[in-house]
Amino acid sequence: MRGLKDRSVIVTGGANGIGAAIVRRLAEEGCHVGIFDLDAASAEKVAGEVKSTGGKASAHVVDISNYEAVTKGVEAFEKIAGPLSFLVNNAGWDRAMSFLETTPEFWAKIVAINFYGPLNMSHVVLKGMAERRFGRVVNIASDAGRVGSSGEAVYSACKGGMIAFTKTVARELVSKGIIVNTICPGPTDTAILQSFLEGPDSTKIAEGLKRAIPMRRFGTPEDYPGLVAFLLSDDAAYITGQTISVSGGLTMQG
Repeated sequence: MRGLKDRSVIVTGGANGIGAAIVRRLAEEGCHVGIFDLDAASAEKVAGEVKSTGGKASAHVVDISNYEAVTKGVEAFEKIAGPLSFLVNNAGWDRAMSFLETTPEFWAKIVAINFYGPLNMSHVVLKGMAERRFGRVVNIASDAGRVGSSGEAVYSACKGGMIAFTKTVARELVSKGIIVNTICPGPTDTAILQSFLEGPDSTKIAEGLKRAIPMRRFGTPEDYPGLVAFLLSDDAAYITGQTISVSGGLTMQG
């Protein structure tokens, strides 16, 4: 796609699942990718895969819930790859649980990763982008933030907040050459979904959910990188503040 080659990008949660798939695709497009993740071994593995095929990637152990750690991580990556052009806020975490069974400690962890993480990354990265008057951000939220999801009350609240945050920042920073959009995955075969399918009725629940999806399957990590690449590319230069669901038709807008 146009405008991706030789650009630098950070992908949070890039060591596994959707994040790893995004890293591989952006590297294929010619980007220099920084993988921000707490899973050092997996991050190094993905970076090694990219480099083995001629791409550029580096692994960085960064706790995105910590503002100082984010600042240092971004500085370290920019020393390697130059000023950031793109950011993909992908990292997320959840465990299926009825809201009344949760605790404030559980809420704090969910909010730290799923909401404060993107806020920290955006605050640090967008300052430089605004100074350079160019930048593109893709936030990976969830359809849980659009329509709700049983067993994901606090996670849904965080993702809904990310959607609203994206729209606001898109309005505030468009005059500085910054484009910001949100992608909302539907049910996807990742660790989060597997946590929902634990227990004796897991097969029945999974099949019921698949029947509700017009395409009759769960998403896979590979279903998202193409849209991420598009939204970062010059081909999407007139698209900002949008929320796009990728759910096999389970949720539809418009």
